Amino acid sequence: MGWISIILITLLVKGKSEEQSCKLIGQTGFLEFSKDGDLIIGGIFSLDSTHVTENYGYHAHPSVFCTGELLFSRAAIFTVEEINKNPNLLNGVTLGYRIYNGCWGDSPMRASIEAVTSGESCSKRVKALIGHSSSGVSKDINLIISHLSTCACLSDRRLYPTFFRTVPSDKFQISALVQLMKHFGWQWVGIIHSVEVYASDGAAEFIKQGKAEDICVEYVISFDMYDTKIEHKVTEKLKASTSSVVLLYMSLFYMRELFKLIDGNKLPRKQWIGSEAWISKLDLASLGSKNILHGAMGFALPQSIIPGLLEFILSLKLSDEPESVMIKAFWEDFFECSFSPSNTTKLCTGDEDLRTISSAYTNTALRSVRNVYTAVYSIAHALHALMQCENGLNPTTGKHCVNKTDIQPKQILEHMKLVDFTILNGYKVSFDENGDSVAQYDLLNWQYKEDDSVNVITIGHYDNSLPEGQRFRFRPNTTIVWPPKSVCRDACPAGSRKAINKRAPVCCFDCFECPEGGISNETGRILFLKLTCIIGLNVTEISDKCIPKPTEFLSFTEIMGNVLTAFCCFGVFLSILIFIIFLVHRETPIVRANNSELSFLLLLSLKLCFLCSLTFIGRPSDWSCMLRHTAFGITFVLCISCILGKTIVVLMAFKATLPSSSAMKWFGPTQQRFSVLAFTLIQVLICILWLTINPPFPNRNVQSFKDKIVLECALGSPIGFWAVLGYIGLLAMLCFILAFLARKLPDSFNEAKFITFSMVIFCAVWITFIPAYVSSPGKATVAVEIFAILASTFGLLLCIFVPKCYIIIFKPEYLMMDSHVYRKYKHET
Repeated sequence: MGWISIILITLLVKGKSEEQSCKLIGQTGFLEFSKDGDLIIGGIFSLDSTHVTENYGYHAHPSVFCTGELLFSRAAIFTVEEINKNPNLLNGVTLGYRIYNGCWGDSPMRASIEAVTSGESCSKRVKALIGHSSSGVSKDINLIISHLSTCACLSDRRLYPTFFRTVPSDKFQISALVQLMKHFGWQWVGIIHSVEVYASDGAAEFIKQGKAEDICVEYVISFDMYDTKIEHKVTEKLKASTSSVVLLYMSLFYMRELFKLIDGNKLPRKQWIGSEAWISKLDLASLGSKNILHGAMGFALPQSIIPGLLEFILSLKLSDEPESVMIKAFWEDFFECSFSPSNTTKLCTGDEDLRTISSAYTNTALRSVRNVYTAVYSIAHALHALMQCENGLNPTTGKHCVNKTDIQPKQILEHMKLVDFTILNGYKVSFDENGDSVAQYDLLNWQYKEDDSVNVITIGHYDNSLPEGQRFRFRPNTTIVWPPKSVCRDACPAGSRKAINKRAPVCCFDCFECPEGGISNETGRILFLKLTCIIGLNVTEISDKCIPKPTEFLSFTEIMGNVLTAFCCFGVFLSILIFIIFLVHRETPIVRANNSELSFLLLLSLKLCFLCSLTFIGRPSDWSCMLRHTAFGITFVLCISCILGKTIVVLMAFKATLPSSSAMKWFGPTQQRFSVLAFTLIQVLICILWLTINPPFPNRNVQSFKDKIVLECALGSPIGFWAVLGYIGLLAMLCFILAFLARKLPDSFNEAKFITFSMVIFCAVWITFIPAYVSSPGKATVAVEIFAILASTFGLLLCIFVPKCYIIIFKPEYLMMDSHVYRKYKHET
């Protein structure tokens, strides 16, 4: 059911002369109120009717008795008189009016044609018409006279080109209802609609828009009060349904009939969502019990108080319209009296005061009255813009000025499109390309008190002119009555996922446990959205969300890190201690006989080997990753180079003892330093190439473990890493071979056997390291590499230097012997 609309009339016979006229066959005389003016506007309202039907040889039309819209017609008259008192709006041009009575049946069409064709001349005919309140009637007659109601179908400009309205289109109400249900999470609803065009089209649009927002419809009932089985259909469906929310999309007339049927059937608690046509009508409370309407919710037109209207309405006297049979009928109804003598009712005097009664006519706060008021003002503003004239031209359109006697409905239509004004404390009036006005609604909630009286509370607002996402808002600190939920199936529990059941609506989904690594996403959407945790995120035990995986790396704060750090520090301390011992006894034969310069350099390199293992502990970074591998490679090559130099010195020294040998001349101190430097520079060059082409870098290893992330140093170029290790292994193997060859040379201070043994340990450690390094998971890989560094370094330190330190500390008598005495003593013992 719609309310008051604006329509503009295109004359049926364009260009006819004043002498030409046409006569309506059938019922005529629909004019109820009129007043002359320079320009005439009309209105068609459903008023009480006692008209008789004239018989022209066709089937007789029975008389109809309608009720309800006398207030609207009087509001239109009030607005016309208010505009005529405003000297700034129409520049002295006065408006007249003709109000016609259009009830159900063919009366609205006949009244519309009468409005178009009546008048002595074209200038005295109706230029614009305030339209009927029924969408069905509008649809039937609009092809002739362009009518308006709330039905969204009337926004089709191809079918209704002269269509404007001051009431929002139903499409906006449907959008608001869909957003309301989405806000409360009502995804499973039922629909009961009447058989009217207004209701059936509205229900279809709701289903369409609701589907886009994942709102499912359990059932749709078309309510036809003439269906003898309709009561059984409605009550049984309401009792059997699982949805808690029911959209009642129908006019007030059908709502009254529906509540009469369902009241007393002991229905389960339902949340009624009402359409604008009935949600604000308090008289429905007398038709349904408290359990039926308590908590009902819906959108209604905003309420506005029009200044001066109440006084005008209450000032109506019978003497104002002495010829109106309709006013007399209303008067008798208002005051329960009769103008004809009767034994059952009192006699009407005509002087009764409307202030002493309460009826729909005196309710100027009725929400739809504002639409009549703004409709008349919209026509007035269009006329005002049309009659503007500056230097012979209309400043709005640039066309020639129009005289008031030459105004045509088509010209008013063109200027209606430009209407834009503010009225009633900031209410803005304008029309879009479809003739629709700005959609504004109040959200109402029915709340019963303990004494069974009802309050209809405004709990929110909807304004279509605002940006999307801000149109729907609730009033703060407002108590709302509604049921907890209305869903076909509760949300899947944590750790499970939604799956569409093809044999049921999407709201009636199935639940399955999430696969490994997947989570159930609580987005509130109906369609299943399978999510898998992205790299670096873990699934909680109940598979309801992703959480960051814990990170792992060899830290200084954990036990393994502490133990390895302690061994590193001990190795550094032992290297320094041996260095000090050798430095103090550097003049003794045992130190001098074993190439003291290379020995001190070897101790320094061993100390660096111990220290480089510390770079493998801690959170990997760009610099630490590059430093740990290059420092390890260079220090170990320096160490092996020194040992190789010492081994070569032993071989050269043995050859130098042979007659006519000059071997030591070719491998003196200078050559020894150069060989160590050359071997070390080769490793430095390999490391530079590795760092330049593809250096090591920190990496988050998420493949080795499902429940954690290993922070490690990726090798960058594996070739570079294995080239560094291969070069160390090559030098170690060469050193082992030479030391093995020199192990039995006849020299009491010959340390070749100790070098041989240390190289065996070194090679064994690093040969074992390769499979252990490849197979070790996580931070154990780093621990294996540190262990290999420490084990090989300790092997070199203990095998080469500890025996000498033992002699220096525990056999000091050997230090006093020169080399010859020592060799003799050694031979004898």
